[in-house]
Amino acid sequence: MSLDVPPALLDQAERGEVDEAAFIDCVRTSLPYAWEMVSSLVAQLKVDGGEFADNQTPPPDEQHRGQLLRALASDAIRGALERHFGVRLAFQNCHRVAVFPLDASVDDRLARFTSIRGQLLNQSPELRDC
Repeated sequence: MSLDVPPALLDQAERGEVDEAAFIDCVRTSLPYAWEMVSSLVAQLKVDGGEFADNQTPPPDEQHRGQLLRALASDAIRGALERHFGVRLAFQNCHRVAVFPLDASVDDRLARFTSIRGQLLNQSPELRDC
């Protein structure tokens, strides 16, 4: 299961639209490693500036890796994170999460990061089974 959904939030979903703040809180508590990863990268981007901030350190174990995969593979979770933090997210190799500002001036850098070439250049034998 990717999220630990509180009964009240599930009731909201069954009745209709869900409050996004409640959904974000569910993501934060269900996927703490993924939340901290994105949150820290957003803070790094704000402090350092630049075109993007990224993580290149693999997660400590499969549980943590799974949190990143669940957060970034779900359109709903990923979109909510992007709206909450005001960034665009990119993802490579089961651990390389990057945050980009919404500013169109970094569109070329985002395109390079998410390109086929970028993916191929980010490969290594150590990550073969990630």
